[in-house]
This record gives sequence, structure tokens and C-alpha cells, in this order.
Amino acid sequence: MRVLLDTHAFVWWNSDDPRLSRTARAVIQEPENEILLSAASAWEIAIKYARGRLPIPQPPARYVADRMRRHGFGPLAIEIAHGVQVGSLPPIHRDPFDRILVAQSQLENLPILTSDPNIARYGVSVIW
Repeated sequence: MRVLLDTHAFVWWNSDDPRLSRTARAVIQEPENEILLSAASAWEIAIKYARGRLPIPQPPARYVADRMRRHGFGPLAIEIAHGVQVGSLPPIHRDPFDRILVAQSQLENLPILTSDPNIARYGVSVIW
């Protein structure tokens, strides 16, 4: 199964945060699953780090790349179609990072691993 990580799930996985659910941990640990991180999540991590809102042990460029490599996560680029899809989404979420993840989930037919209950309101498959 291919799965898209929400930004907080990526950060929580890498910090062994207890807020990451057992189901989420099991999905990430399953060797048959392809775990993907969106470029939008790397962007969100970089912005929050720069604003002092995300304490991570390394600068984002190193942190994200190292953790992706360490855990075998794949990248998911933001395509033009993803950006355009955001415009057709109802205004459930105002967060642009969440909206692009939803668009990617819809167009790539990927479940999103997230604790955010609003994501499911878009009709996408959520794992938590």
C-alpha cells in the first residue's frame, strides 16, 4: 500500500512521539508499504523551523533528507495538477499545506496518515 504522511506524522515518527497512534506506527513499520512524504511537508517543516515553532535536532534540509533516507520514505513532488486541484476543494481547511496534501491524496489515490479529523471531511481515506 502507498501511504502519504501528514507533516506531524513524519515529525512524530522521527521523535518517537507517543501521539503517533499504534495503527500509524504499524503502517509505517510494515515493509510492504511505500511511505511517501510530500514536498509540501518539507516546506512546512522549513517554515515552522525558521519561525522557531518546530524544534528539530538539525536544520530542515538535513533533517528531512536524513530521516527520509533512514526510514526508506519516498518523495512526492507537487505537480501542477495538485495545485489546481486545491482550488476545487471546499473551504474545510484554511491551512495551505493540508489542502495540498488532500489534493495529492485525491489525485494520486493515496490514503493520508494523519490525526487531523478535518482531513477525512474531504472524502479521502485517512489512517490513524
